[in-house]
Amino acid sequence: MKDLRDEIKKRYYDLDRKSGELFLLAVLFEEVGELAEAVRKGVKDDVEEELADVLFMILSLANFFGVEPDIVLVEKYLQRNPSDRWDLPSDG
Repeated sequence: MKDLRDEIKKRYYDLDRKSGELFLLAVLFEEVGELAEAVRKGVKDDVEEELADVLFMILSLANFFGVEPDIVLVEKYLQRNPSDRWDLPSDG
């Protein structure tokens, strides 16, 4: 994931800095809305494309702030198991 984040930074960081964090966040929200619509419709290709757009915006925001969410993701969800604290629906 770091290689992908680095490549996105090389190509888009200057534009992202000019755009600003609030613009990047607004675009992320827009992409999440488009993902929600794709999920609602159940069109797999659309879900795939919108997930890519959301991931791109997350990595752009990570680069903007100079953070490494992929490292935290591994620590939080793979090295630990927070699922016991999630409020999941019961089987019934």
